[in-house]
Amino acid sequence: MIVLSGTIGAGKSTLTKLLAEHLHSNAFYETVDDNEILKLFYADPKKYGFLLQVYFMNKRLNYIQEAQDSELNVLDRSIFEDALLFKLNSDLGRATEAEVEIHQALLENMMEKLPGIASKDPGLLIYIRVSFDTMLQRIKMRGRSFEQIDQDPDLYEYYKELTSRYDAWYHSYDRSPKMIIDGDKLDFVADPAAAQEVLKMIDQEIKNLKLK
Repeated sequence: MIVLSGTIGAGKSTLTKLLAEHLHSNAFYETVDDNEILKLFYADPKKYGFLLQVYFMNKRLNYIQEAQDSELNVLDRSIFEDALLFKLNSDLGRATEAEVEIHQALLENMMEKLPGIASKDPGLLIYIRVSFDTMLQRIKMRGRSFEQIDQDPDLYEYYKELTSRYDAWYHSYDRSPKMIIDGDKLDFVADPAAAQEVLKMIDQEIKNLKLK
């Protein structure tokens, strides 16, 4: 599997589509528009934070299982980012430390490598790094009401802190080979030439890792 990671608005879904079409593989997308729990979370984070993370974990484990059917399938979100997101919610008073510890233990148990079972880890993790300003522009552009700062001013600090933590998360990630795409320098969302350059970079990494 190839798994994408990055903050909100980084362009994960866009690159998932581009990459799956380029590799003639299948794309697996994070459930958002039909996720009623996500809307409840934005309305009351303290009440629904843990439930949301368990929901996402369950969905992503299903996608990982489904993605085993052929090589180079592309997932638009890494399950390993969940710990980063939930820890931030805890630090902002939206979850308890006990909930974070339970979530982490569940994740570790679910992702444990078992004899005779295909690895749940990706063959390659791609981190799309974008600036805080780019993140805010993309969030505004896609127009989901529950994500907008003008609907909830507290989201500004949440988004800013989230962006600042991603680099540290990426550098500590060690479950698989990994690479960074600079989403500001190579705006593959808006620029077809940049998109082709990004695909070439990923092709080279796939070749280096002998994934294909």
